[in-house]
Amino acid sequence: MTRTTPPRPIDVEVLFPELAAYRGTTTRLHPRPGNPQMSASSVGGPMLWPADEPWPVCREAHGHGRGRRPADIHRYRRILAAAWAREQNPGPTEEERELLAELRLEHRLPEVSETDPLPMIGLAQLYRRDVPDLPAEPGEYDLLQVFWCPFNTHGPSRYELELHLRWRRSWEVGEVLATPPQPPVVGSDGFVPEPCVLHPEQVVSYPFAGLLPEELCARLDAWEAQETEADQSADENTADPVGYQYDLSIPPGWRVGGFASWHATDPYPMDCRICRTPMHLLLTIDSSEWDGGSGSWKPLEDRDLLTHLDATPTDVTVGRCGELNVFACPTDPDHPHRWSIQ
Repeated sequence: MTRTTPPRPIDVEVLFPELAAYRGTTTRLHPRPGNPQMSASSVGGPMLWPADEPWPVCREAHGHGRGRRPADIHRYRRILAAAWAREQNPGPTEEERELLAELRLEHRLPEVSETDPLPMIGLAQLYRRDVPDLPAEPGEYDLLQVFWCPFNTHGPSRYELELHLRWRRSWEVGEVLATPPQPPVVGSDGFVPEPCVLHPEQVVSYPFAGLLPEELCARLDAWEAQETEADQSADENTADPVGYQYDLSIPPGWRVGGFASWHATDPYPMDCRICRTPMHLLLTIDSSEWDGGSGSWKPLEDRDLLTHLDATPTDVTVGRCGELNVFACPTDPDHPHRWSIQ
């Protein structure tokens, strides 16, 4: 099934024609639970990984000898989803509650050292043929694979993420690794994605307001204030006011390309640490597909779905239910990526 973003409530270029000069596109990935194949783009699906190539591991010294087992996390989710899907007496039974409590237990691995390499989790793989906004460069690479360490205990603060991105030519992969290594335990269930097929859709996008020229940003702010004031004086049956940030510029959810949102922090430069070139947004990993503020982006095919049940198909959680923006150097794919959490 495809996913279709509804038309925007307002044509923002009619109100602000100068925005046409800043118009861009982004590809919404629309991950939904399924059984993705190795030859397809996916979140949490099997990776096209050569059998003779080492699997990515985290080598930074940090504690990873205590946590939940990935298999327990997947089973917990399946049991809970099936329980609430029952037509009669929905919700877990007493027996299921006991099993769920057992599956939530953390496990200790006293034999594991902080310096032992830890297998990373395969988060996503994206084929260029499926994703219009995946960069045409680098070279002939047609596949991007994304991994992360399942513990946020990195960097000077010991609260940072560790990602690994790999570009490759899919046609060069011979024998495929049949059983990739898995971390024995993870620091949080939000690091473990559910297998999802993708329904890519390219949509129009505009920059975060704070990165537009100051005069244009001020006019957008004034217009939004008028919309809010009009809504407060209207009757309760009037639709929520339209906002540039939540309805007209940057869609929520997993997506490739386009513009980064800076709603949690002030914007700051994302320049390549090697060549100082301004980096481009490569990928956004979001904790939810929509929420109460961004409901106008909910696909037409999902209009009857409930936010609290259906807006988190990947079960990935970034920070405190935020989004992870991954930036790439446009001149050399081997230059280190950067990212920010919003």
